[in-house]
Amino acid sequence: MAEENYAFSWDNPEYRKTYWHTCSHILAQAVKRLYPEVKLAIGPSIDNGFYYDMDSPVAFTPEIMEKIEEEMRKICKEKLPLERFVLPRPEAIKYMQDKGEPYKVELIQDLPEGEEISFYTQGEFTDLCAGPHVDSTGRIKPNAIKLTACNAAYWRGDSSRETLQRIYGVAFPKKEQLDEYLVKLEEAKARDHRKLGKELGLFMVDDLVGKGMPMFLPKGYTVWRILENYIRDKEIKSGYQHVLTPCVGTVNLYKTSGHWEHYQQNMFPPMEVEDETYVLRPMNCPHHMRIFANSQHSYRNMPVRIGEIAHDFRFEASGSLKGIERGRHFCQNDAHLFVTPEQIKDEFSKVVDMIFDTYKDFNITNYRCVLSLRDPADKKKYHDDDKMWDTAENALREVLNGLGLQYTEEIGEAAFYGPKLDVNVVPAVGAEYTLSTCQLDFCLPAKFNLTYVDAEGVERTPVVLHRAILGSLDRFMAYLIEETKGAFPAWLAPVQVKLLPVTDRANEYCEKFADELESLGFRVETDERNEKIGKKIREAQLDKVPYMVIVGDRDIENNTVSPRHRADGDLGAMSKDAFTALLAEKVVSKA
Repeated sequence: MAEENYAFSWDNPEYRKTYWHTCSHILAQAVKRLYPEVKLAIGPSIDNGFYYDMDSPVAFTPEIMEKIEEEMRKICKEKLPLERFVLPRPEAIKYMQDKGEPYKVELIQDLPEGEEISFYTQGEFTDLCAGPHVDSTGRIKPNAIKLTACNAAYWRGDSSRETLQRIYGVAFPKKEQLDEYLVKLEEAKARDHRKLGKELGLFMVDDLVGKGMPMFLPKGYTVWRILENYIRDKEIKSGYQHVLTPCVGTVNLYKTSGHWEHYQQNMFPPMEVEDETYVLRPMNCPHHMRIFANSQHSYRNMPVRIGEIAHDFRFEASGSLKGIERGRHFCQNDAHLFVTPEQIKDEFSKVVDMIFDTYKDFNITNYRCVLSLRDPADKKKYHDDDKMWDTAENALREVLNGLGLQYTEEIGEAAFYGPKLDVNVVPAVGAEYTLSTCQLDFCLPAKFNLTYVDAEGVERTPVVLHRAILGSLDRFMAYLIEETKGAFPAWLAPVQVKLLPVTDRANEYCEKFADELESLGFRVETDERNEKIGKKIREAQLDKVPYMVIVGDRDIENNTVSPRHRADGDLGAMSKDAFTALLAEKVVSKA
């Protein structure tokens, strides 16, 4: 009995998928009732709800989505049974052709021979579907349904195919659960780095420049530069040598590396220049392979650690673009460590230490480690060399076990050339995603014929560790914006101190103190507008400046300042030296 209860429990992920899958059919039925001319594509359940892709001449505005929601509630109240039936391929194709559903016809035509072709009917609506579903639309709670968004999506994920509209939704068996979810959704909106980035003047996106091509504004670039200097200095102390390489490479470079075969669909189209064909680079490893090959190497000078803050370009579908978290241009905190087999464990351990040392500085505590492996059945995505994969995966597993690192294994998440450790952060809102990674690669060094001379004078092929501590600086910054709601700690804030003179008489005093702070390397602004001090404080709070320094006549007389922290409020009058020491301590300690 307990097993039966769990089967229909909301705690059972399979039941949630079934529930949400049924909701996607109710969504499609509601749209077809209101807009019969719409053509249906696909409508699956996903990790946090469901969606349906549709080819519609009508733009699904928020007002229209409210109408669709209301129609969905009506369908739930009608308690329509869901009935399954099967058709042979020719009849199934004709059935969908007669309904005027070209996308469904294409799906049927692409099904493997001999596969059962099933449909589900609810009232007047029938959809191609493998199931499963709940037995009636009455099982869906009418007042616990919410359509959450509508984005563009390519048919079958192919940018050369039709552009569809994707309606997202979520539903729960209880209204209270929906209310809780919507509160979390509002929290997510409040933390959305795109919203905060605009409000705080950190970055912008301009369609005339190009979708997915964010531009950092002065304040945003200040934060970006701090991150860049932070990780570069850390790497230099660990023996990394930094390089600068071009943002383009020849197609032959990527054919040699294997990216052209395995990654071409994510690259920008080729450019013909004189007698050569170039592409914008999606990653930096081929360039770094050529740098290593540029000189002879001995085991005595291994490992060779090559680092770069590198500009890369990937052709992401427009529907997947998300501010600076996922763009078509981004900057990777990339490095490649060329090591002997004997050095793998030690160097990998140092990379792991650097990752978690960095996380301490940024107060990142909620994360999990994943050993990402290939899918042996996927010969298209992965370099086809079973022996190489077995060697690499076993080596990486042995290293992780030796480090005592807790991790899970996930099939099909490896890079095409080798397994990797991914460190996935769990943000305050939304699904987890990868920030840091370290990949073990036996493949590319062989492809580029890289060698070093061992202690016996024999040429050997090095092993490469691909690693990114901050991942891309863009995504790391998006993560920080959302975690802090834009209220960066003092050491990261684009403006650390805002001086607020109470009257014009305090302007000169503030200007001199600003000069003193700037000479010590602090980032300072002075608000000398003829406004009331209350308004100046409120606006500095909205700008999320860590420290506001209010200066009035008494401060001038006593040679003091009256600092205010954005969260802790007034700190009381103190000497300028005392405030400078307080600020310096917060910055140095990365509090």
